[in-house]
Amino acid sequence: MTDSSSHDSQFRTAWHGYYSEKRITHQWLQVALLQELPVRSVLEIGPYLGLVTAMLASAGYNVTTLDIEAQSQGIGSKHHIQADIRDVDPEAIQGFDVILCCETLEHIHWQKLDLVLRRLAAAGAPWLIISVPYEGLQFAFELYVNRQRWRRRSHFRKFRFLKRFFIRSETEWEAHKWEIGYRGHSLKAFVGKLEHAGFQIAQREFTSGCRSVFLVCRNRGAPSPS
Repeated sequence: MTDSSSHDSQFRTAWHGYYSEKRITHQWLQVALLQELPVRSVLEIGPYLGLVTAMLASAGYNVTTLDIEAQSQGIGSKHHIQADIRDVDPEAIQGFDVILCCETLEHIHWQKLDLVLRRLAAAGAPWLIISVPYEGLQFAFELYVNRQRWRRRSHFRKFRFLKRFFIRSETEWEAHKWEIGYRGHSLKAFVGKLEHAGFQIAQREFTSGCRSVFLVCRNRGAPSPS
């Protein structure tokens, strides 16, 4: 097997392993939330295996990706910026209508979020869409039945606010450093960080299956979109 075919096989295995039905809904919502916003150019932070990048391009958006890796694996991005979101220069990410930063901030220590959010605000994009894991009190139930098959699924989260979030690794990027709903990490506190950085919350959404909270944020320091 050639190096190219081996890489393709590894990529397909990773893709199928990551994009479960639960995650696909989450990826779709990232794009769906743009529908009512006056935006065309998108900076996608942390594209990972590229599904959202491909959907954005398919929907007609002009996509630039940003990641600490040298190049994006996404299909459809016009440009790629290699940078670490924790210390990116705001001038390097100017000129976009919206910044999409989903399932990324939970990898950064809670105490360091304020600086990152201020840098995102200083970049000047009128809109910011964020999602982070949500572990607050919630319940979901689904039942499907036809003549050949039936299935049920339920999800329940409770009492997370009594527990401190366990960090598996302080240094590895992949390890979550916090999640909304645990002690000291309330949704109200997270929104407070966003507002203090210069954003105004315009919309909140939650993905089903006890997954994430999405926040559509207006940058108060940016010019009003036309």
